[in-house]
Amino acid sequence: MKFNIKKKYKKSRLGLLTLKHGKVNTPAFMTVGTYGSARGLSESDLDSCNAEIMLCNAYHLMNKISKLCSSKSISLHDYISWSKPILTDSGGYQVFSLSEHTKVSRSGVTFKSPINGDTIYLTPEKSIETQQMLGSDIMMIFDECPSYPLSKDETQESMELSLYWAELSKKTHFTDQALFGIVQGGMYEDLREQSLRELIKIGFDGYALGGLSVGEPKPIRERIVAGLASKLPDDKPRYLMGVGKPIDIIHAVSEGVDMFDCVIPTRNGRNGQLFTSSGIMNIRNSKYENDLKPIDEACECYTCKNYSRSFLKHLDKCNDSLAGRLMSIHNVYFYQDFMKTIRTAIDNGTLDQMIEKVDLVYSDSQ
Repeated sequence: MKFNIKKKYKKSRLGLLTLKHGKVNTPAFMTVGTYGSARGLSESDLDSCNAEIMLCNAYHLMNKISKLCSSKSISLHDYISWSKPILTDSGGYQVFSLSEHTKVSRSGVTFKSPINGDTIYLTPEKSIETQQMLGSDIMMIFDECPSYPLSKDETQESMELSLYWAELSKKTHFTDQALFGIVQGGMYEDLREQSLRELIKIGFDGYALGGLSVGEPKPIRERIVAGLASKLPDDKPRYLMGVGKPIDIIHAVSEGVDMFDCVIPTRNGRNGQLFTSSGIMNIRNSKYENDLKPIDEACECYTCKNYSRSFLKHLDKCNDSLAGRLMSIHNVYFYQDFMKTIRTAIDNGTLDQMIEKVDLVYSDSQ
């Protein structure tokens, strides 16, 4: 992996991430394909939306698919027909989301599968081994995602466990795949800074801010990002995990973040929530029943070029799966175009003006 910063504007950075399976322009938004596909979209759909990198989840691809890839000497790229870069998450967030059924020890976690109820034992070593079998371009360390709210003592205990798991993840890593560390510490800045210092000592190819968007108030999340993002190593990619509203993305970019992911584009698309240059549109609103305009007249996506708001509302009302696909295509395209516009603004030194416009358009939707 190579990461080059081409230009800076205040704290924001315009960069290029070069990986085995291609190049990623940063700041970048990674479309989430948890099980190996973005829900309802083919890899060619993602390609047509100018997506440059996909996020898949090692927890959901563990065992059957990872072992198949390994035994057949193929990568996840081959298996899902995606030739561009892939980042695999470690499964730490999934463990957090199943916390009611999870038992955490120093060596790993035991929990019940939400699919079939099987007991699963997941360790940092197994997570890294799984990601290596999948052959992703970027792997994430296995960490514990603390809940919110949580006392400082409990948060520190969790953070220290994540640091221990980071060491185990690094020791298990033996391939040429990039490995990113994850800064934890909950909503406590001093714990976050301690986590970062120790991760830097271990040494990783990139650094992520994890444990956010877990129910904390927006001002607290903004405080953590503003206080820590620019302290992540300057010569490494900086990744803000799970934060994905346009207004949050552009403000995090202004603090120095390079990479983002979220399920919002496809999840909201399947539910009729569409991102446009003038704000969020709910296609289920009755006013679109006879509206023959595209979702966004300024958009060049496949959906906007070929279908009207009225037809999309009709499909959605009929519970036709095509509705979710077409609206997801639009949202994925919007996000990629949004990131491209951010990169242009950094290059031109006009990011502040763009932030003002985005604040005006999307402030009511937060």
